[in-house]
Amino acid sequence: MNPSVEKVEPLDNYKLKLFFTNGELKIFDVSPYLDKGIFSELKDDNYFRKVKVVSGAVEWPHEQDFSNDTLFLLGVVSES
Repeated sequence: MNPSVEKVEPLDNYKLKLFFTNGELKIFDVSPYLDKGIFSELKDDNYFRKVKVVSGAVEWPHEQDFSNDTLFLLGVVSES
């Protein structure tokens, strides 16, 4: 089982800085998803920055979301 997200910070260029419950820090690039259905709304930078942690995953107000598994497995390890 993969760890849950405990904190998220939106970054420039549609990236998310993710803090996981196991202490790992990863960067997840949302840009490959921006032309896919409901994720197109995330192109609006103000809306993109409304991301929050919900039940160990990340979610936006109109229910676009990424699971902790997706974020952990596809995120890139970051040291800062």
